[in-house]
This record gives sequence, structure tokens and C-alpha cells, in this order.
Amino acid sequence: MLEAIGIESVEQLFAGIPENLRLRRLLDIPPGLTEPELIRFFRGAADRNATDYTSFLGAGVYRHHIPVVIDTLISRSEFYTAYTPYQAEIAQGTLQAIFEFQTFITQLTGLDVANASLYDGSTGLGEAVLMAHRITKRKKFLIAKSVHPEYRAVVATYARHLGIEIQLVDYTESGRVDNAAIRNAMDTSVAAIVIQSPNFFGTIEEHAEIAAMAHRHGALSIVNVCEAMSLGILKPPQDADIVVGEGQSLGVPMSFGGPHVGFLATREQFVRQMPGRLVGMGEDQLGRRAFVLTLSTREQHIRREKATSNICTNQSLCALMCAIYLSTVGPKGLRETAEQNIRKAHYAVQQIRTRTRHSVLFSGPRFNEFVVQMKDDYASRALRFLRSHIIPGLHIAKFYPELGNSLLVCVTETTSRDQIDAFVKGLE
Repeated sequence: MLEAIGIESVEQLFAGIPENLRLRRLLDIPPGLTEPELIRFFRGAADRNATDYTSFLGAGVYRHHIPVVIDTLISRSEFYTAYTPYQAEIAQGTLQAIFEFQTFITQLTGLDVANASLYDGSTGLGEAVLMAHRITKRKKFLIAKSVHPEYRAVVATYARHLGIEIQLVDYTESGRVDNAAIRNAMDTSVAAIVIQSPNFFGTIEEHAEIAAMAHRHGALSIVNVCEAMSLGILKPPQDADIVVGEGQSLGVPMSFGGPHVGFLATREQFVRQMPGRLVGMGEDQLGRRAFVLTLSTREQHIRREKATSNICTNQSLCALMCAIYLSTVGPKGLRETAEQNIRKAHYAVQQIRTRTRHSVLFSGPRFNEFVVQMKDDYASRALRFLRSHIIPGLHIAKFYPELGNSLLVCVTETTSRDQIDAFVKGLE
């Protein structure tokens, strides 16, 4: 190689690198391990992981039962190593799996069309805001303060250099968004109203009335769903124009925060403003059913400012997990699981109110999360919980200082009655 490029030594090859940046010694790393030594090392590291804690954390990532069939199926090489499905003739399986995911999302949301998935729920909400901005040509957004604060931060990042104005709308004592405040803020400059249901406090919003207020002023309604399991029992948010959210609850592991899978559904009239991709079904030359990328709004045709998003892929493996989960549990199983979430959360709230001196905030209906306002110091009590191998929930003072010393607590179908009782005892 040196001869071919006309130099005599490796030193000459690297001559362009300044001397002060060149490493003149061996790397400071330990010697290599044999295979048995490596296995012992990682087993020792794994033994340090705390795996026997009861967790009451939620706030956008949820612990739900995952059928073992999911891991078995997604580990097949044709799914696990699938490449971007540019060539439909060799990607029918991948395209069909994505099509099934889209179909499930339309059934859960009650809307006409869903895309092939997004990176996650937070970036999905950012894409939904940009989509509404393109459709309405307006720049003002009313966003409920009860939308997940980290989702709001992502939206603010997306909107920062586009002249988009974000106006936060407060919540009431019920935990729901203040409809009167929305009504007062509505005018013809508003592009969309953005709410979340169940919202960050776990309270279920009344989205039909909010959608009607938006439509009276020519604006759109966007509903964000962090906890997709709730769609198994709540009325679909089909009054909205765009429903966006996180699908992690439907068969995708928590995985230390990702990767997860976002979804977006909308009305058919807005389909050409959707971000990302859309898989459609048609026929080949012989009349056989065939799947194809119908919309790939940036990927193969980079049109810069004309592109509807800068998403260059989809979360097809995680979307496949959702599709397998939903087809495995079916409508009845999904509803029964959602009912368990509601019943167990209700039991936990009832026990906290009757057995402790702490307050459960907000009077609105809830799904599987609720806010507990502590009457004493959080830090010392949290330390006692951890010593008992209980993660008590998320301390939300940094997001909502006006709520004081409060915990966001989540109870799912995986939480046993004994675990709830132990948590309540820790609060006594």
C-alpha cells in the first residue's frame, strides 16, 4: 500500500497528525482474558445488578407482562437482521409486519391511517407539532402543562428555530387541563391544541370537548398517549386529528429507557403531511397480494425543505414486538390487562388514603398512575424504601414545584397486592 501511494514508511503516512496528538505509548488497558475468564467476569458483573426490587416507577416507561413468544419470534434471523425495505420484492415479510402494526394502531386510535412507526413517543410528539404547523400554516400551539415535561422539552427543541410559539395551559384541581383557559386563549392564530391522555399525573382527559374547541377556530387537535395500554379500555381518541404516542407498553421491554417505538395516526386527508413512512397493500402483476412502501417522505427523495420529516428509518423490530403482542393477547386480553391496571391503581389509592396521612392529589378519573403528596421529607423516606428493595416512584418536584413534595406512582398488572401493601406500609 505504501508503495502504491508513493511513500516509504508508516511514519510518513501519519505525518499530517500533529506530534502533540500522537500516542507514543501502548494503550493503558488490561491484558486480554480467556473465554472462561471473560464468562466469570461478566457473571460477576451481572451479580451486582439489583433484580429483586419492586418498582412503582412509570412516567412514560412501563413494566408490563411480555409473552415469551415475542422473544422467540423476533430472534428469527429474517426479522432480527432485516434491512431497510427499499426493494419490496425481497422484503414482503418485513413490509407485512409493518402493515400489521399500522393496522393495529388505527384500530386502537380510531383514526384512518397510521405510519410505519417513529423513533419514540417524545420525538413523535415533536413530529406531530411540525405536521400541524405544515397543515394549518399557523405558528401558535396551546400545550397542556400536564403533557409529559420531557416530551414538552423535545417539542421546544424541534420548534426553537421555526418561529413556533408554545403557550402552556395550566391544569385544574381535577388534574385535567383547564378548558376555560383553552377557551380564552383560542383564536385564529392557534395551529393546534396538544393534550395527553392519560396525562403525566395519570388523569384521563376529556378529549372530545377539546377537539371541538380546536375545530371551531380552524385548529387541529393532537392527543399524546404515553401509556398505550390505556387504549385497551378507554374510548379511542378518534375526535382528534392526530394521535401520537409511545408503544413501549405493548410488548416492548423497558430496556433501560430504549429503544422503544413511537406511533402516529391521523385522518386520511392529512396523509401526505405525515412524517416517516407508510406501508400499503396492493397487487402484483399476477394479482397476488403485495406490500410496498407507499409513502417514504424523506428517505429516498431527500427534498430538504420540502420533506415532511428528517426521519430516515422506522423502529420495525420494536413495531413487530407490538404487533406480536397485540395479536397474542387479542382485544379481550388487552382489555382484561387494562382493567387490572385500573383496579390495582384504585386499590393502592384507597389504601394510601385510609392508612396513611399523605394525600392523593386530583379528583379526575385515572388509569394506572397517581400523584401522592408527601407530608414529610422525601429523601429520608426514599432511602428507607430502597433499603426495603422498593423503588417508591418518581419525585416530580423538579417538574412541578407547585405540587410540593410529591411522588408520581405507577401500578400495573405486574404489581401484586402484597407489593402494594408493602408500599403503603412504607408510607404509614
